[in-house]
Amino acid sequence: MSDQASQTDNSNLIARSLSAVWHPCSQMKRYENYPLISVARGSGIWLYDHGKKRYLDAVSSWWVNLFGHCNPRINAALRDQLDTLEHAMLAGFTHEPVVQLSERLRDIAPQGLGHCFYASDGASATEIALKMSAHFWRNSGKPDKVQFISLENGYHGETLGALSVTDVALFRDAYGALIRQQDTVPSPDSRQAAEGESADAYALRCADALERHLQRHHALLAAFIIEPLVQGAAGMAMYHPVYLRRARQLCTEYDVHLIADEIAVGMGRTGTMFACEQAPAQHDANIKHGDKGITPDFLCLSKGITGGYLPLSVVMTRDEIYRAFYDDGMARGFLHSHSYTGNPLACRAALATLDIFAQENVLAANRVKATYLNRIAAPLREHHSVSGWRNTGMIWAFEVRSQHADFAQRCFALALEQELLLRPIGNTIYFMPPYIINEAEMDMLVDRTVHIINQLS
Repeated sequence: MSDQASQTDNSNLIARSLSAVWHPCSQMKRYENYPLISVARGSGIWLYDHGKKRYLDAVSSWWVNLFGHCNPRINAALRDQLDTLEHAMLAGFTHEPVVQLSERLRDIAPQGLGHCFYASDGASATEIALKMSAHFWRNSGKPDKVQFISLENGYHGETLGALSVTDVALFRDAYGALIRQQDTVPSPDSRQAAEGESADAYALRCADALERHLQRHHALLAAFIIEPLVQGAAGMAMYHPVYLRRARQLCTEYDVHLIADEIAVGMGRTGTMFACEQAPAQHDANIKHGDKGITPDFLCLSKGITGGYLPLSVVMTRDEIYRAFYDDGMARGFLHSHSYTGNPLACRAALATLDIFAQENVLAANRVKATYLNRIAAPLREHHSVSGWRNTGMIWAFEVRSQHADFAQRCFALALEQELLLRPIGNTIYFMPPYIINEAEMDMLVDRTVHIINQLS
């Protein structure tokens, strides 16, 4: 196909999309000035448009793609599954992929999380955890425990239940009349520490505020929901793991569930398979623990669990919670359903993703890559317009001083010119690349990001 024909196909597809598709998290009018990119194919860390331009996917296509686009191993697993079973409802039926996935997640998750409930996306996982927590307390003779708390600037999804524990002003202002907004407690975001205050000292100071809230309200509180180690929508706010350990201790002490929303940070993104592993609950006789860190009462997973292939989410919980629903009466059962719960294709993609982790020593390789990127990033980290450089596992973030009110849109457009897919949050640029990124691609990512910042600052 000629370049002219490719450009025509590109333009036609964009026009058709703007006519028929309402794009997510978008002000559609902005596409008048910042046109859509029509993706024709993906390969490895790269996306290609119909004009044959390529883009390094530095944000893993909204944080989901772990092992590259069109990964041969995941492709092969899905082709095999297509010839066996595409879908069967999970009410009254079961199948091998969902059983295998549940068993394997049980084996690698924080100790004691032995029961899996499936849905399709992160917001649904949040809804399930909130409902399951409140319903547990009702079944346990404490029906007044129906309130929740979350961290300031926290994000847990955009369905109405999830928005009730999401502290993002844009959503709260638009949909506040439709939800019962829950309370928040101070975020341990280390950027908010006082001058000279260490990250762990600030985290413990925030934990003290959590304790005061629990002391006053625990009789009405069902659960505390938290994004472990990194708050994504808050601009990749990172904090010390001591906060997780203290939160687990306090929730146990005050009889409040702890919900770990690892939708974005699970599946190796923070350097361990689950972020909760980085907060070992040592010297605490009230918490059952092993060598996998703290155990939340509910663990929410999605995004990277299928390697970025198919929608899937799961809520894992403890046997004590599962047993509270085990009864002859339907009213005591967990009342939540989804037509595609535990879809075999999605489960098979997740199993292939876990195979890659297990067989290719991914976490150790990621540590080497993170060390390399941190070393070569000196020109970026020391740039006169950059502040707040931070890194957790395979997540990097920093703020850029700029006078542009539309910084995020300008940065996105300039990045595309530099063959990069970046999606800033306000003035925060972040990298969350697929784990297959190599040294040459990291060199390109850093060098061209410096070029973009020079243009913007």
